[in-house]
This record gives sequence, structure tokens and C-alpha cells, in this order.
Amino acid sequence: MYRLSNTVRDYPWGSRTAIPELLGLAATGGPAAEMWIGAHPDSPSEASHPDQPGTTPLDALVASDPARFLGQDTAGRYGRLPFLTKILAADQPLSLQVHPTLDQARNGFAAEESAGVDRSAPHRNYKDDNHKPEIIFPLTEFSALCGFREASATAALFGWLADTIESDPDLSDEGGQAAAAARRTAATLAQDDLRGAFTDLLSGGTAVVQLVALAAEAVSCGRHAVQDPGLAELASLAGFHPGDPGVLVSLMLNHLTLQPGQAVYLPAGNIHAYLRGLGVEVMASSDNVLRGGLTGKHIDLPELMDTVDFTSLGVPYLEPEEGPLGQELYRPPFDEFQLQRIAFPGEKTMADDDVAVSQQGPVTVVCVAGEVLLDSPQGDLLLARGDSVFIPANEAPVIARHQGGAPVLAFAVTTSERS
Repeated sequence: MYRLSNTVRDYPWGSRTAIPELLGLAATGGPAAEMWIGAHPDSPSEASHPDQPGTTPLDALVASDPARFLGQDTAGRYGRLPFLTKILAADQPLSLQVHPTLDQARNGFAAEESAGVDRSAPHRNYKDDNHKPEIIFPLTEFSALCGFREASATAALFGWLADTIESDPDLSDEGGQAAAAARRTAATLAQDDLRGAFTDLLSGGTAVVQLVALAAEAVSCGRHAVQDPGLAELASLAGFHPGDPGVLVSLMLNHLTLQPGQAVYLPAGNIHAYLRGLGVEVMASSDNVLRGGLTGKHIDLPELMDTVDFTSLGVPYLEPEEGPLGQELYRPPFDEFQLQRIAFPGEKTMADDDVAVSQQGPVTVVCVAGEVLLDSPQGDLLLARGDSVFIPANEAPVIARHQGGAPVLAFAVTTSERS
């Protein structure tokens, strides 16, 4: 087993305190948005072993002997560690975004490579050749936008905005263009045309910019009853991104307030945005993101339109399943990964059961509370709060044992038993 040292990304939307407080790290004073635990080449974890000097980037370690570290099946299928775990802490909304299918990622990456587009170029769409399906497991209350709600429900919200702007003399709509834009959007949605409404809003123009401002004022002024959670979020989104059409696109999406442990999964094509909260995020090892609003970064509208799934679906909640040895497993419909929650109560008693770590090839484990001993045939490793480890495929079985008197919470990620 290899201890890991992980990079914390300082994206501006990140919380300054949540990750340091969760993991017992020293706060830097700047945002700590994501801790990456894995072998993605942009920020690979540094791996160390008690019998070996120094550290090695985890991607290089895996590449040195894929069969040993990944197992024959995973090495043959993926050729790399197929998953990436993050601790994510958002204080501000992330951009509206969508992730490509595997074929789209491969083709898009190859096209940009062939065209000589620098991988760090702000207009580059594909940073690698992989897709990025993901799950989020909240550790705190967690707010997010996820997938399209029914078009008729969104049409009613835009109709309410038009009525409110027209009827409130304190909402100054020069030329009536904001109300007219709201009515056009409502009419498009009434025809169940999510694609058309989405395109019209993102195409922008002065009417959309004015509608963003007046919509935010309408819901925050206190003169109008606002019950829909999507409407209630508008003022906050407009405060972070004034004039951004993504503020209005947010009304088209399911607005979620997830409780700790209430996981959701996000397949390719699902447009979404995390708004605030702390959680464990697991994904296929990729950094491919196509943005669709709530951002000052590049938006490639044609590529975005080819990637978004314009289907109204229910929220893709992910319920836990019991593994073959009684483990608590979260198995999304993706082959690259599954998540195991490992939890022990406070004071250890004779009734405490050790937990088998689910292993289908390589595993990463991160401990976020208490202490847990990982016991393998090749040795033991104690993880305290904030520690993480890589377990090679050839080191099995591994048992998680409760240590100390404090409650334990840890998460293990491996390839899916579905694959």
C-alpha cells in the first residue's frame, strides 16, 4: 500500500475553510476547491512506500507496471487508473457544464491535437481523450442544478417572470424587451422545445441581459411571493454572474438540496452545476468540461449543443447497495468506478464488525474522520483523518478495522463490480 500526498486546486469558487477543517489541514487563506486523489496527469497524487525512498507521481508508478498495480483486466481495458476521487468544497456556483461521451471525447481530443490547439489554450474543449461520468456524495447539505425539469414547469416560471415584470412599475423594463424575452421563452418551452429555449437564452443579446437583472430583482425585492427553489436561487446566481444567460438557464434545471449521504450520478450529456456544499466526487479520470453559462470562460455553443442531452428526466439519485460481504456500495451505471462508504460508530465494542474493502483491481481510500487500520497480507497501514492511500491490485484482500475511540468515516473507490 502507498500513502498519497494530494494536490488541492485553488479555483476561485472554492471554500477557504471546508477542506482544511474536514481533513485537518492548514488553511492557506485562499480557496481550497478540490483535492485530487488519483493519477490524472494534470495533478497526480504523489505516492510513497515505507520500503522505498522518496515519492513517485501515481501515474508514473502505475505506468511502471500496469499489470501489478491495476490488475490484468483493468490494465488491458483502460491502460491507466480509470477513476479519480476528489474532495470538493464549493462556496460559489460552479459553471453550468456538461461532459462528453467517450466517443465524443476521443474524436474531439484527436481533432484538437491534429489542429495543433495548445492544451492550455482557453478555447480548448478537450484536455484528454476520456469521458467524465461522475457521482457526488454530499458530506454537508449540498445544493446543485442537475438535468432538465419538465419543459411545462419551466414555461410557467418564465410566464410568471413576464407577468411580474409587466405588472410591477418599480421593475423598469425599457421597451418591454425583458418581458417579451420571457414570454418568447415560455412559448418555446410550452411546445416542449428545450433545445430551442436553451439556444435562444445562451445566444444572449440585450433583452436576455436585461431579463437576468429584472428577474433577480423580481425575486429579491420582497414584493412578490417566490416559492419555486429555482426562482429563489436567481438573485444569488445573478450576484455572482450579472447579465449571464446561465442565470436564466438555471430555471430549466432541477434544483436540488441534497442531504449528507444523498448521492446522485451524472452521466454524459447531463447539464449541471454545483452551487455550494462539501462532498466526495468520483469520476472517470478526465478533466473534459464543456461550459454553458455561469462563467467567464470559453463557451463553444455548437459543441455544447452536440453534447447536451435535451431530455427531461427525474433526478438520478444513487441509492446504496449491499456488497457480497456486507459493504455499503454506491454503484452508478458506469464501469470505471464505484464508491464504498466505510463507517464505524464511536467507542469500539465487541459488536463492531471489520469491513472488507471492495476490490476489483486498484483502490484508493481516503479517511475523513477518525482512524482506520487497513490490514492486508503484505502489511498494515493506519489512516488518520486526512490520510489517503493507493492499494495495488495485487494486494488483496484488505480489511478495514476500527481504531481508537472516535467515529470513523472513510471512502474507498475501485472499478465497478458491474464491469
